[in-house]
Amino acid sequence: MKKSLGPRTLVYPTPVFVIGTYDKTGKANVMTAAWAGICCSAPPCIGVSLRKATYTFGNILDRKAFTVNIPSEDYIKEADFFGIASGREIDKFAAAGLTPAKSDLVDAPYVKEFPLVLECKLIKTIEIGLHTQFIGEIVDVKAEENVLGPDDLPEMEKVKPALFAPETRKYYGAGKFLGKAFSIGREL
Repeated sequence: MKKSLGPRTLVYPTPVFVIGTYDKTGKANVMTAAWAGICCSAPPCIGVSLRKATYTFGNILDRKAFTVNIPSEDYIKEADFFGIASGREIDKFAAAGLTPAKSDLVDAPYVKEFPLVLECKLIKTIEIGLHTQFIGEIVDVKAEENVLGPDDLPEMEKVKPALFAPETRKYYGAGKFLGKAFSIGREL
């Protein structure tokens, strides 16, 4: 029997995405966001929902661009730090010992040490309530060569993305391989 938990932000898993932006002066900034995900296939787009109070919110509106950086499990402390410190008060890259890299396609930085990066140009904003969703068209995906498989696509077990459980505020690893999509179901 299922127990009602009421309306909550409870879905498993949510991503651990680090959003990269520049502020008005050109200072690189990053923040961790979990309210995000792919929202369109053609053109390829990702949606990221942020509160107006965040420094990144204004940066995206000003620059019309952002990056989505996917940290590996190895960088979970840095990713968590990016979500609890404010870019208004501190240089998060310097404090975490990580490197901002300049995108050559959008007006936003990415985290050089993270294995996977999506470079996005802002195409739409949607006011939802407490959050505003920024829809970014993915103009390029950059991946470290050591996380690519034989088909030149990132492999989950090599990227080792971190996952977030919002209601319990815990981080997890991606877990084990279960089967090939659009294939294992054919066994039924």
